[in-house]
Amino acid sequence: MAEILRIQNITKTFGTHVAIDQVSLSLKKNSILGLLGPNGAGKTTLLRLITQIVLPDSGQLFFNGSPLNESHRVKMGYLPEERGLYRKMRVQEQLMYFAQLRGLSAKEAKQQSSEWLQRLQIEHLHSQVLETLSKGQQQKIQFISAVVHKPELLILDEPFSGFDPANAEVIKNEILSLHQSGTTIIYSTHRMDTVEDVCTELLMINKAKVVLQGEPHAIRKQFDKGYVRLVYSGTLPTQLQSAIVEQRLLEGNKTSYLLSSSLDRKQLLQMLINQGEVHHFEEHLPSMHELFLDHVNKTNE
Repeated sequence: MAEILRIQNITKTFGTHVAIDQVSLSLKKNSILGLLGPNGAGKTTLLRLITQIVLPDSGQLFFNGSPLNESHRVKMGYLPEERGLYRKMRVQEQLMYFAQLRGLSAKEAKQQSSEWLQRLQIEHLHSQVLETLSKGQQQKIQFISAVVHKPELLILDEPFSGFDPANAEVIKNEILSLHQSGTTIIYSTHRMDTVEDVCTELLMINKAKVVLQGEPHAIRKQFDKGYVRLVYSGTLPTQLQSAIVEQRLLEGNKTSYLLSSSLDRKQLLQMLINQGEVHHFEEHLPSMHELFLDHVNKTNE
């Protein structure tokens, strides 16, 4: 698949602080890249470099094979972590304004903003002044302002911030829908559940450097410790007692175990079946949350 964005060894400093240090990335079209890292790792600076809000001290960025330049801005949508709408303007008025800034005609801007307001079930807010809306409603308007012009590359910095679980699910589904329609998406988040559900690629940075990069399942497989997740009724075989990494009592005399056994999986399963009742048995790969904590702790040592 063709490449939409390429970053080559970019570095950005602010005074003596190194915000981004020799970061590289190749992003294919129609990917969803999850950008991970603790607070202060450099995530927002990287997004601002891509959107040309700030410029790199060294290194290069390419968009659709050409050096990144101002003409590419209209092909991007950007939802900043610090929201930037006009509080005194009416909802549809400012959505049309942002759409026209990105190249849509007045007719197209009105049509697209109306469709998005309806899509997020807030069309009744079109003539209201932004500051009269709830925080969640304002967040939806901010999201629409980033996508109203149908960008090729959509960049979202903490897109679920300020949303309750129900509305966060709505935005997550819209992100997936945009991806299915061909939009390439980069988003920075602390929500590890959405990373595993949504992303096709991951980039984790800490202290300005890349510490992990690749496809989510492949990354998890890379750090596979050979653990098995088991839900079991009965007495665990004696020879497996030392293999218990963690255990938790469940309802109905069931126990959840995480086992680290050198036995072949088939041998292990047969041993368990012969001595008790197996309710659940599967390979256990480390979650992205576990990997996030491991890599952040390592680089902070």
